[in-house]
Amino acid sequence: MDVRVKDIRKEFSHLPALENLSLNIRSGELIALLGPSGSGKTTLLRLIAGLESPTRGTIYFGEDDASSKTVQERNIGFVFQHYALFRHMTVLDNVAFGLTIRPAARRPAKAEIRRRALDLLDLVQLSGLEKRYPAQLSGGQRQRVALARAMAVEPNVLLLDEPFGALDAQVRKELRRWLREIHDRTGHTTVFVTHDQDEALELADRVVVMSKGRIEQVGTPDEIYDEPNSPFVYGFIGQSNCLPIRVEAGQIWLEDRLIGLSAPGEADGPAKLFFRPHDIELVDGCGGCLAGIVVQSRRVAGTRHVEVELGAARTRVEIELPPQRAASDGNRIAFRPTRFKLFRD
Repeated sequence: MDVRVKDIRKEFSHLPALENLSLNIRSGELIALLGPSGSGKTTLLRLIAGLESPTRGTIYFGEDDASSKTVQERNIGFVFQHYALFRHMTVLDNVAFGLTIRPAARRPAKAEIRRRALDLLDLVQLSGLEKRYPAQLSGGQRQRVALARAMAVEPNVLLLDEPFGALDAQVRKELRRWLREIHDRTGHTTVFVTHDQDEALELADRVVVMSKGRIEQVGTPDEIYDEPNSPFVYGFIGQSNCLPIRVEAGQIWLEDRLIGLSAPGEADGPAKLFFRPHDIELVDGCGGCLAGIVVQSRRVAGTRHVEVELGAARTRVEIELPPQRAASDGNRIAFRPTRFKLFRD
């Protein structure tokens, strides 16, 4: 089901948490709401769910105005960070709960509820554990139960609030792959909140980057990473460096020297140069490059991360080199960005 958020404003104690925000979510899409704490992503998720009401604006499910509908009327499946399972119920009863509390006219027969719950446990790879209680499961298994319970009601929209935030790194990585596979098999319109950029880029069809109650950019993971549209997005997504530069006659200067980069059509004046640590090439000599002194070098998995101090201002940037490349502290190193972007204040 399509979900449209139109001109939404949400205030708490007269302070805006979301400001005139609009977003279209396509049917069957897996979309990530990504941003730092306080960006408004969880507030937006709760508004879509019906757990909060907008101060102003409209939320559509399909062509219907759902703004004043309850969670039950919207038929939402919600997965919380800390599972919110019923400890006194078995795994099977937890999964079946949403169906058993439906009004009699909409409640399936007991045998059908059991069959549907067992099918979902098979889908989330927990067959054989239906008689266990939540305390007898690992964190990853509990989160699978929570997802099965949310899907049992055949929701119009599946919402996940930091679903893997309480799990350790390895389990999170495994569950990310698993969630993507489940989504591709079931086709639910799914929205999940995360502050983990790797999680968003790996899982989502599109990523919504949020900051201070506003949407900064919406795009595919490739678009968000390769073509960020603001300094905030460039700095928040992936690692990046930022240098204060100036443009003169289409050439880029750092302090009093050309750095071998051109910006044709760019207006003269100060700007900020952004580039990622891996988007560089080493150069011999320096007829036009960035050159500085290595202040730190460390091995990180398959690369070497090198911190370099540039210019009279001693601005520090980080670049990535092959692990076998020597870069001792105090050595001079010269390089040039191969991909970059300029932003102005």
